[in-house]
Amino acid sequence: MNKILLETTNLKKSFEHVNGRITLFENINLKIQEGDLVALVGPSGSGKSSLLHLLALLDEPTKGEIILNKKKTKNLSDSQRDEIRRKYISIIFQDNNLLTDFTALENVMMPLIINDESNDIIKEKSKKILRDVKILNRSNHFPKELSGGEQQRVAIARALVAETKLILADEPTGNLDFKTSREIFSLFLKLKKLKKTIIFATHNRELANRADYKLFISEGNIKRANALK
Repeated sequence: MNKILLETTNLKKSFEHVNGRITLFENINLKIQEGDLVALVGPSGSGKSSLLHLLALLDEPTKGEIILNKKKTKNLSDSQRDEIRRKYISIIFQDNNLLTDFTALENVMMPLIINDESNDIIKEKSKKILRDVKILNRSNHFPKELSGGEQQRVAIARALVAETKLILADEPTGNLDFKTSREIFSLFLKLKKLKKTIIFATHNRELANRADYKLFISEGNIKRANALK
């Protein structure tokens, strides 16, 4: 039986707004195992991106606890959170967040540069993952020279190259055509076989139905639903 990699207990997130206090989530309790491929679904504005930011430790809950790899994260310093993200979490942002002054290859290399591996090894690993997402031929191009879909593939490659245990993806195929979306999802399936845990927010019904299960978020609550295989 796979072990629990990510757990939330009584998770709550609220914030002040000009119209009063808004609560995004209330008492969210999740247990996600190693190797789970999870689709986070729900209407626009339901809080999918906000939940991913909490799970990525980029934001703090108003109440409750996030436990990653058996480590509580509630009262950690910024540097401790950074260290956990570096070791365990890769993030695929909806707007890709590529560094504009660096080539596609250099963007993908960034997560590995902080390790002690040689530059040649880092470059080869990065080229391999660019090949996997079908964009190696654009490796020496800058983000502004790439289409939106190409930029997103580079962002996906950057997240996958670090080989972390948890991959959080916010609409990872939103800017991709149907064929490329399927190719990216096939990569997710390969990572699942390596016991990687992947949580991806999506409006793509077909991809959501190919996950192990779906987490449907609406009106501050989350319900688990089996995917349609």
